[in-house]
Amino acid sequence: MVMVTSKMETQKIKLAIVVLNWNGKKWLSKFLPTLINNSEGGVVFLADNASSDDSIDFVRTNFPEINIIINDDNFGYAKGYNKALKQINADYFVLINSDVEVKKGWIEFIITLMDKDLDIAACQPKILDYNNKGKFEYAGASGGFIDILGYPFCRGRILEDIEEDKGQYDNSTEIFWATGACLFIRSSHFWKIGGFDGDFFAHQEEIDLCWRLKNKGYKVMVEPKSVVYHVGGGTLQASSPFKTYLNFRNNLYMIFKNSPLSHLFFIILLRLILDGVAAFTFLNKKKGIRHLFSVVKAHFIFYITIPKLLVKRNKLKQKHFLIGKMDYSILVKNKLQAIKQFSNL
Repeated sequence: MVMVTSKMETQKIKLAIVVLNWNGKKWLSKFLPTLINNSEGGVVFLADNASSDDSIDFVRTNFPEINIIINDDNFGYAKGYNKALKQINADYFVLINSDVEVKKGWIEFIITLMDKDLDIAACQPKILDYNNKGKFEYAGASGGFIDILGYPFCRGRILEDIEEDKGQYDNSTEIFWATGACLFIRSSHFWKIGGFDGDFFAHQEEIDLCWRLKNKGYKVMVEPKSVVYHVGGGTLQASSPFKTYLNFRNNLYMIFKNSPLSHLFFIILLRLILDGVAAFTFLNKKKGIRHLFSVVKAHFIFYITIPKLLVKRNKLKQKHFLIGKMDYSILVKNKLQAIKQFSNL
């Protein structure tokens, strides 16, 4: 069940800016004022995943102009957005995290780009670190890419190595995936491929979405003239074993669904080995045992879910050559060849 307290239920709008919230009053109070002030031309919605704090009352009292959609459970990012967006009639959706600060013009540059090319299904701005505004932010930087084994990385961020922003990636270009922290997407294309895969719950669902869009022949872009600042970890901290579980499981889900059959067995076999190595490296970190078992659980759940994933895979078209999908291993480049910057790949 979804409850809508919105003034825009039937009217078609061009741009819906949708903030997904779960117990995020702290971030809403901090970032909604700049979002409202700098979002001329867009209509702001709050999609709430059954928060148990007083987020809703806070928004109703302090931001009465915001349209509110309330999901009756915490469905995570993927299913939560799917349910909320069904209530909104717009040409474009902008899916933005509650812990993002926007600048003037952040909308205009991207919508201008997308209006000119109907093949562009999704686009992201340049994502900088809110706490260190001279550096890229982990979740998206200046556009997402993926390696031959399904590991994501970015212009400005290779694995854990994050670059300073010196304008080196300020050109608009086609990428493989656009970050879910601030994702512009054409609503018609979103629904054409069925929206997010709700089974992902959270993490890497945007990569899976973009992969499916690209397999359909659509473009995914980055427009760095648009800049936003992301705190990161607003809902799930990096130290969370549940986050580790979701990242490893969802990565395997999307590889299985979207990779060409000729590569699939090889990739899954290698990932079994590499993920095993990664699991043991967690032992040097806080909650190491719990992270290790999160990786084991991710693989176990993946293998027992293969019949369901096969049904999904058979409904999709998998392509071999896609812009932004690299034919090398980013682990080899970064760990063995010591390449820390995207420009040196």
